[in-house]
Amino acid sequence: MLALAFGPSSRCIQAIHRRAHAISSLFTQVPFSYYSFLCTEATERSPKGSLPVKAEAECLSYRIEKLPRGQPAGCAFQSWMGDGYPIHRGEIYHAINRLRKLKMNKRALEMMEWVIRERPYRPTELEYSYLLEFTTRFHGISRGESLFSRIPMEFQNELVYNNFVIICLEKGVVRLPLTYMKKMRELGYAISHLVFNRLIVLHSSPSRRKMIPKILAQMKADKVGPHVSTYNILMKIEANEHNIEGLVKVYSEMHRKKVEPSEVSYCILAIAHAVARLYTAAEAYVESIEKSATGSNWSTLDLLLILYGYLGKDKELERTWCVVKDLPHVRSKSYVLAIEAFGRIGQLSRAEELWSEMKSTKELKSTEQYNSLISVYCKHGSINKASALFKEMVTNGCKPNAITYRHLALGCMKANLVNEALRTLDMGSRSTTSARVKKSTPWLETTLSIVEIFAEKGDVANAEKYFEELAQAKYARYTFVYNTLIKAYLRAKACDPNLLRRMILGGARPDAETYSLIKLAEQLQR
Repeated sequence: MLALAFGPSSRCIQAIHRRAHAISSLFTQVPFSYYSFLCTEATERSPKGSLPVKAEAECLSYRIEKLPRGQPAGCAFQSWMGDGYPIHRGEIYHAINRLRKLKMNKRALEMMEWVIRERPYRPTELEYSYLLEFTTRFHGISRGESLFSRIPMEFQNELVYNNFVIICLEKGVVRLPLTYMKKMRELGYAISHLVFNRLIVLHSSPSRRKMIPKILAQMKADKVGPHVSTYNILMKIEANEHNIEGLVKVYSEMHRKKVEPSEVSYCILAIAHAVARLYTAAEAYVESIEKSATGSNWSTLDLLLILYGYLGKDKELERTWCVVKDLPHVRSKSYVLAIEAFGRIGQLSRAEELWSEMKSTKELKSTEQYNSLISVYCKHGSINKASALFKEMVTNGCKPNAITYRHLALGCMKANLVNEALRTLDMGSRSTTSARVKKSTPWLETTLSIVEIFAEKGDVANAEKYFEELAQAKYARYTFVYNTLIKAYLRAKACDPNLLRRMILGGARPDAETYSLIKLAEQLQR
C-alpha cells in the first residue's frame, strides 16, 4: 500500500486529472456552469478542428477528427506513419483529450483499441485506463466491467480502479462504484478525492443532500485529505440554493482546514455575493480572482465580464474585454456576456457596437445571441428596438424561447404597456421551460424586475403570482426580494399580517427596510 496522505501516487493522480477534467472543472458539473448560474442557454461547444497549438497537418488528433464516417481510426494512423511521423505517447494523450472534449467517444475508443492491438509502444496502466473509460462510455457499464476483468493484473491498479469508479458515477450509477471502492480498500488502494467529488455531485439535489455529511465522513475515514475542488463543489451547492450563510460557512471551514482557495473558489464567492447584491464583498473577491488568475483563462475572463457588469466598473469591463479580444479565438458566448454586461451598466451604444461586431464576425444562429441584446433593450425600456430585433430573429429562423418572452414582457412593462406585457407573459408560459432555466439568474432577475413594476402599481395579485416563481427557486431568500412584495401590499394599501412570518420561514432575514415597510403598512390600515 502506498504511504501517502491522500489519493494515489503522484503519477496516478496526474493521470486521473488528465481524464477527469469534467469533475475537477466545476463549471460543467454540479448543475453549474459559470452559465447555468447566470444564463439561460447552453454554453457553446469548443469549435471542432480548432487546434491552436499545432498545425493541422502535424496533429494526429486532427486527422482522426476529420476521418469520414465509417472509416476506421487505423486509417489516420497509417496516414500519420506514411508521412514519416512516429507515434509517441504524447500524441496519443493529446488526441484523447481532444476527442474527449469533443465527446467523440467512438473515435477515442477506436484509437485506444488500435494502440492496445498494434502496440506502437509498450502500453501502461494509463492506456488501459483510457480503453476502459471509452468502452464504458460508448458500450455501457456492463461491457466496461467485463473489460475490467480482462485487463492484465499488473495494470489493475488504483488508477484503473479510480477511473472506472468515476465513469460509473458519471453515468449516475452508485451501487457498483461503491462495490469497487470496497475492493480498493481491501487491496490497499487509495481512493481519489475526485471519486468523492462525483459522489457529492450526485447527491447535491435537495432530496439527497442529507447524504453529503456521510460522504464527507467516509472521505475522512478513507484518509482522503481535504481538497480545494471538494470545497468548491460544496460552496457551489450552497450558492445554487442562494444560501450565502451556508456558502460562507463552507469557505470558513476551508480556511480552518488550511486549504488554499483557488481561482474557481473566488469565482463562486464573487458571483454568489454579486447576485445577492452584496457588492462590497463581491468586489473583494473579484480582486482575489485577479490576483489568483493564471494566464488568459477564457472562462475566468468571461466571469469577470459578468462581475464588472454587476459592479458597474466600466473601465475594468472594457479592459477585460480587450484581453478577451486578444485571445486566439473569441467565442460567441463571450460576445453575449459582454453585450449583457455593457447593457447592465447603461452603455447601450457600446452593447450595440459589440452586437454589430458579433454579427459581422460570427454566424447568428442561436436564440441566445439575439436574447443578449433584446434583454439590454428591454431593461432600458427600448421596446421598439427590442421588437425590431425580435422580428429579425424570427426572420433568420431562430425560435424565441421562454426567456425571450420574459425579456419582452419586461420591456413592455417598462414602456407602460401592461396589457401587452401580460399577453407576452402568457405566450412565454406556453413555451417549455426547464427547471434549470427557471433557476438561472437572468430568469430570476428579469422576473424580479417584473414583480417590482407590479409592486409599484399596487398589483398584489400579479406580484404574488410571479413572486411564487422566485420563492420556488429559493431566490426569495434575499431580503430585497421579499421587501419588493411588501411594497406591493403597501402600494395597494393592503396588509397581510403573515408577511413577516412568511419571510422568516422562507429563509430571508428582515432588515431595517423590512420593518419600516411593515410598520408603514400597519399604519395605513388604522
